[in-house]
Amino acid sequence: MNMYNRRKAIQTLFTGTATFAAAPLLLNFKYEKPHAIMSSALKGNINHAVCRWTFQYLPLEELCHTAQQIGIKGIDLVGPADWTTLKKYGLTSSMCNGAELNLTDGWADTRFHAALIPRYKEHIELVAKAGYKNLICFSGSRRGMDNETGWNNCVKGLQQIIGLAEKNNVTLVMELLNSKVDHKDYMCNHTAWGVELCKRLGSPNFKLLYDIYHMQIDEGDVIRTIQQYHPYIGHYHTGGVPGRHEIDETQELYYPAIMKAIVATGFNDFVAQEFIPTGNNKIESLKKAIAICDV
Repeated sequence: MNMYNRRKAIQTLFTGTATFAAAPLLLNFKYEKPHAIMSSALKGNINHAVCRWTFQYLPLEELCHTAQQIGIKGIDLVGPADWTTLKKYGLTSSMCNGAELNLTDGWADTRFHAALIPRYKEHIELVAKAGYKNLICFSGSRRGMDNETGWNNCVKGLQQIIGLAEKNNVTLVMELLNSKVDHKDYMCNHTAWGVELCKRLGSPNFKLLYDIYHMQIDEGDVIRTIQQYHPYIGHYHTGGVPGRHEIDETQELYYPAIMKAIVATGFNDFVAQEFIPTGNNKIESLKKAIAICDV
């Protein structure tokens, strides 16, 4: 479990880069060879992606080949050093990274603005040049700050780069993380907090990454929240609760209903699988997750 810890895995990537509802589909998938799945079986209502770090045991080339065969269109949390490999397989970097410092030292603390601003300016232009559009960012830890201070600090820093993002048609996407289990003291830990920041910035190029796993832990009420706040959400991550494992019948969320709610909002960007597979055949777990979410 420790070797797949998200904090450690993403930090490693940073240094390197700068079947119930789904049964009909699963019948097609189950008896195929690991890489011989037909992408034509997918409905096309969801743009599917997968997070690099959760399949880090695979070389990137193999993950890209697997994604291509399944019908996955993008890989999340990949930085500039690996974009050439994605392009080779016709995949997009659905959520670019590499500009952030880490998950704790973020925009809510002005002490980190001097380091963050030039990094984000550089990466915004790199993302645009590569033809991508989403660049992840983080609030970082609260460190005793009240909400108002956190909002003000985030706005103060992000206003210095949001114009460049707008000019380059790049969307900065702040991830919602739970502070109850995985990321103690993280500030942007509730959807309403993130939405208020979106409103204060007032830019169409700043949105939220609604991580379903994280928000189920810290606030629950997933479908109603998506329905209420979907204009401010630019990206989704999956994950089984508890444990961030498979999104099947072993956990408490019913993902087909969640995916239908997302589609009903008119969302047309990416939903990325971010679960840590536990079975012996991890690729089969990924196929099954895509089938479950392909509503």
